[in-house]
Amino acid sequence: MIGAKFLALAVLLFQDQSSASVGFDPMSMWHSMGLPAKAVVIVLLIMSAWSIAVMIDRYIAYQAARKQSRLFAPAVAGALKEGKVDEGIAIAEQNKRSHLAKVVTAGLQEFQAHAATAAITDDDIEASKRALDRASAIVHAELKRGIPALATVGATAPFVGLFGTVLGIIHAFQGISTSHTTGLGAVAGGIAEALVTTAMGLLVAIPAVWLYNYFSSKLEAFDVEMDNSSSELIDYFLKKSGRGRK
Repeated sequence: MIGAKFLALAVLLFQDQSSASVGFDPMSMWHSMGLPAKAVVIVLLIMSAWSIAVMIDRYIAYQAARKQSRLFAPAVAGALKEGKVDEGIAIAEQNKRSHLAKVVTAGLQEFQAHAATAAITDDDIEASKRALDRASAIVHAELKRGIPALATVGATAPFVGLFGTVLGIIHAFQGISTSHTTGLGAVAGGIAEALVTTAMGLLVAIPAVWLYNYFSSKLEAFDVEMDNSSSELIDYFLKKSGRGRK
């Protein structure tokens, strides 16, 4: 219904030859907008800045985690192959930004604490497994930080823009009512509000949705890597305790 009224209004505007010339550059449209529409644009700008900050932060964190993990994985594997648990922990401490290092460190420290006191039991292995699970959950939460914000921005920005579109249409009809004419000059402010807020809503939402899907796929890959590392470390503990698979 609103769309039909807006289309009819546009037809009347282009039919009116006596209308005054109105600028549709960004600054002219901003000055012609009412306070409610300006508030909508400001909210969208805040949402955009928020999503951009999350994008930059997660990209840097994921790149660092990936880079350090590539160095950490072969180094710690070599140390553990030689039975040097202390060296494995030291290597992990040197790669603190690696998601794998954080998980492996927790498992190795738990295993080392039990191995130093007595013979390793099934309960000790289970305690190490729980330590790995806890560390994986913590690292997952750290890696996921800010990602839900992208989903929120992507889902709500179009509706915020649509709200601004409705305000623009209302403003346009108020202009007609006030000036008793359908000329372009009477409704230019309303048209500006509708165009700017609609475009802003889409401009904010589309990148947020794209980046949310991208980072979610990266997070799933990190989870798989942590699960595999935890499983391999448990196999190592079992072999060290003499209960490995024959």
